[in-house]
Parts: sequence; C-alpha cells; structure tokens
Amino acid sequence: MFFILSKILLFLIKPIIWILALLIAALIAKKQITRKKLLLSALVLFLLFSNGFIFGKVAYWYEPEYPSARHYDVGILLGGFSSHNKRNNSIEFESSGDRLFQTIKLYKTGRIEKILISSGSGNLIDKSVKEADLAVKYLKQIGIPDTAIIIENQSRNTLENAQYSLKLIDQYKSKAQILVITSAWHIPRTQLIFNRFSKSHLDYYPTDFEGKTAFDLDDFIIPSAAALSGWEKIIKEWVGLGVDRFR
Repeated sequence: MFFILSKILLFLIKPIIWILALLIAALIAKKQITRKKLLLSALVLFLLFSNGFIFGKVAYWYEPEYPSARHYDVGILLGGFSSHNKRNNSIEFESSGDRLFQTIKLYKTGRIEKILISSGSGNLIDKSVKEADLAVKYLKQIGIPDTAIIIENQSRNTLENAQYSLKLIDQYKSKAQILVITSAWHIPRTQLIFNRFSKSHLDYYPTDFEGKTAFDLDDFIIPSAAALSGWEKIIKEWVGLGVDRFR
C-alpha cells in the first residue's frame, strides 16, 4: 500500500501539475478577480520553475562533491537508470544512465572490485521485467565477467535497495569497503537511508549532476523544459528526505 501511495504522491508533487491545476481552476472560476489571480499564480510558478539559472543554482548547492579516490570491495549501483525496450527486448538507457556508465568506469579503472546492481521492478502492473536482470545482461555483453557482478533484483525503492544490497554484501564479505553509486541529486536521501542500515562507513559517488557551475544567457531569460523536469527530481527527493527523517 505504501508503494502505491508513493507513486500517487510522485504525480502530485510535479510543478507542471500545480500549474495545470491553477489553469483549470482559472477556467472554471466565476469571479473575474479570482480568475486573474489564478492565472497570475500559474504564470509566476511557470517562470520560477522553468528558469534554468534558479534551478541550476539550487541543484548545485544540494548536490555533494566526489569522494576521495580509493579502492572499494563493492560498488552498489542503484537502479532507475534504464527501462525495458520492448522493440528489441533489451535494456534502454534513460536520463540517469550515467549511473551505469560511471560504475563501469570505476570497475575498469580498479576503483571497485565487484558491481552490485540493486533494482527490481518499479512498475505497479507489469513486474515481470527486473532492471537488474537487464543491466546484468548488458554488462556481460560488454565483457564484464560473472565473477565481478552481484545481483539484487527484488528492491522497488531506495529503502529496499539499502536493506537487500547490504544484506547480500554481508554474506559475501563482512566489513567490506562499499561505494554507493547514484545520481548526485539522489545522494542526500540515499545517504540517510543507507547509513541507517549499514554497520560500517559508506562512501557515495555522485553521477549525472543537475547543478551547473556556469550559465548562458538562455538560462536567465528563456523558459527551460529541462528545469521543469529537474525540479520534479529535486522536489521528490526533498519530500522523500522529509518522510525518511520522520520514519
């Protein structure tokens, strides 16, 4: 039930939904003054959440830096970076695909000894395809050996990522040095959850940063669909962080 409610909440916290709701309310409002206020509110929200400079700065302040270079026994790769391409029945990379590619780089450069892929199915209806299974197949195709891969394909969210993957690692090697790999904007909440279940210190490796260190003129004056999409991720993380702190 909590998993289903979380999916509904993710829909309701999108800024574009707030803007759409204000526009609909303006259309059905009977008083002219109320209609104008609702339309103005929708415009203000749109300009705020579509501004590339504002979002780039907020995301930059929120996202962490890279950890110091060292060797780890296991790198935990959190899911959410791919989906199932039904056209060719294989993996299809999404906006967070950098999680996987950075993990491969960490393995190839000797930073991590084993890759633990933690991701089941986040689909409410079709749960037959597990992201971890798709990712493992891809890793094998590009030459990553079976001995370097650990599979955790039951988790549906970050909380279960932590519970299931840390349990697997404890069975593989007690007191293992662990690096958790996920999107930069996802790390504050990931860190809160994983540190709750871990018996030892964990490091976190950020990927696919949303924050920007430099800006163009377009970022200040032209509405950005990417900024709107980015706010969805950040707000989701803030809400999740608040819920996890409460729990």
